[in-house]
Amino acid sequence: MSTSFHLAFPIKDLEETKKFYCDVLGCTIGRSASNWIDLDLYGNQITAHVNQEAVCSLPYYRSDANPFPLYHFGVVLQWNDWHRLMYRLQEEKVKFLIEPKTVFEGEIGEQKTFFLEDPNGYAIEFKSFQNEENLFKSN
Repeated sequence: MSTSFHLAFPIKDLEETKKFYCDVLGCTIGRSASNWIDLDLYGNQITAHVNQEAVCSLPYYRSDANPFPLYHFGVVLQWNDWHRLMYRLQEEKVKFLIEPKTVFEGEIGEQKTFFLEDPNGYAIEFKSFQNEENLFKSN
């Protein structure tokens, strides 16, 4: 088993959340109950718990050349996987919170990125590095 992360977060509605993560992002369902669900997000376990009072939603943007939602989570995909997902979402006319783009262009941290917003108001980032070794490198 490779190393993966686990994230648990509150949601407003189980069915809407399941539809977004499974139908839009392609997640598969693991264990579940009437008020929570485990989802496989690219090999990472995310657990959505129904608790409408605890949901933390957008927007909190940093203000600079590359604004983004301050509160977000996401995955770093392989270069080809990122492009496949981006093209599929574009073909399906999924609305991007932040359109696909290149950030930190010409720097060690250059990467492709886009953001989606789930039905609970959470921002999810999908990024990829052409050179994976640069994930934690700095200039």
